[in-house]
Amino acid sequence: MHALHLDLYRLQDESELEALGLRDWAQSGYLWLIEWPDRAAGRLPAPDLRVTLTASMQGHEITVAAATVLGEEWLARAQA
Repeated sequence: MHALHLDLYRLQDESELEALGLRDWAQSGYLWLIEWPDRAAGRLPAPDLRVTLTASMQGHEITVAAATVLGEEWLARAQA
């Protein structure tokens, strides 16, 4: 398994995603970790897991939600 981290914060338009050459990495065996996926929402597949990080004066909170059957399987394995 290979992990690919993308931070899309600096994208101004979703069309800029094409220039990054990500199609070469769109194959099985790759785990995509994407920050700011909403910057390219029209060009990315739906996520299997959605991780939300929230910071407040009381502390930090991490929420993980499965969005597909594969995501449910990953989450179940992580909780076992």
